[in-house]
Amino acid sequence: MLLHLCNTKKRLPKARPLGHAQIIKMKKKILVAPLNWGLGHATRCIPIINALITEGFIPIIASDGNALTLLRKEFTNLSSIELPSYNITYPKNGTLFKLKLFKNSPELLKVIKAEKKMISSILEKHDIAGIISDNRWGVRSKKIPSVFITHQLNVLSGNTTWLSTKIHRKFIKKFDVCWVPDVAGDNNLSGKLGHVKNFKIPKKHLGPLSRFAKTDFEIKNDLMVIISGPEPQRSLLEKKLLTELRSYSGKIVFVKGIMENEQTIQFLGNTTIYNFMTSKMLEKAINESVLVISRSGYTTIMDLAKLNKKAFFIPTPGQFEQEYLAERLTKMRLAPSCKQSDFSLDKLYEVSDYKGLKTFDSEIDFADLFSLF
Repeated sequence: MLLHLCNTKKRLPKARPLGHAQIIKMKKKILVAPLNWGLGHATRCIPIINALITEGFIPIIASDGNALTLLRKEFTNLSSIELPSYNITYPKNGTLFKLKLFKNSPELLKVIKAEKKMISSILEKHDIAGIISDNRWGVRSKKIPSVFITHQLNVLSGNTTWLSTKIHRKFIKKFDVCWVPDVAGDNNLSGKLGHVKNFKIPKKHLGPLSRFAKTDFEIKNDLMVIISGPEPQRSLLEKKLLTELRSYSGKIVFVKGIMENEQTIQFLGNTTIYNFMTSKMLEKAINESVLVISRSGYTTIMDLAKLNKKAFFIPTPGQFEQEYLAERLTKMRLAPSCKQSDFSLDKLYEVSDYKGLKTFDSEIDFADLFSLF
């Protein structure tokens, strides 16, 4: 048979090269859906979205509110879908946050149910091959591989930690695997949040996720302030810091974390105030700053560790996770912190007694992670 094919005068038809449109159709589409609770869940999905593109997938963004606005600004060429909002807000009295969250839980469950119903429609319409959900409980499907991202294997809520953790894990079990953005060893960033014994749900520790890279920019700012998170606590901290830093003598860059259509810049004495910054601008500004004041959100901690920065943390009142992380880093002599109500300018003198944040030498094998799809 082989001899016959070699001797025949008939030519075999040539394989036609695939056109661009055909190649695009062959790429798998992955739905990436971060929770809209502050900007941290959205920003830590940025390196994942970039990695998906590099590995030949087509990411489709799904979220709501500021998280969706931010990702649309970062990835102008990607398709995006608006999901139902969880409507998470903080009371002015932070100690009442847990009570408010439990009180609103029936409404939250309705949103999760609506979210899950919407996902079924999205899968059919967009031919989705896989799901990556960052803390959105309803974004999953039994029909395709579904990943849940969280650094909270333990969900701290004071004397109800056992209950909030149990509820959280019940939802995680419905996914195929849980990705934890931290290293697995003892020298880690998340502490007891991301490290537990006898965790029966399939999980992988990715190493810290950050959209930033450390570069040797010339230092231009003595202090940088980065605020984000649900209202009204975001606005309360903004007002507090602008008042307390009025007599600060150094150069300040102040980022409010308000996602709007257009970027605005204000000048107030030695302070330059932005409503928001894109990732590239934020990366450059942090690299150019000596010290950063921010919330002790886990994504912010990962970013500042990646850039080896000195930091001062002010946890959101009533958010046990941020309070734990700030206290832990202070005890480790890495970064000082205080309550929002206790902050004053002289607190910044404590920073010199702390080591500052540093990252871990860990490379994420995205090709291995995405083999699930």
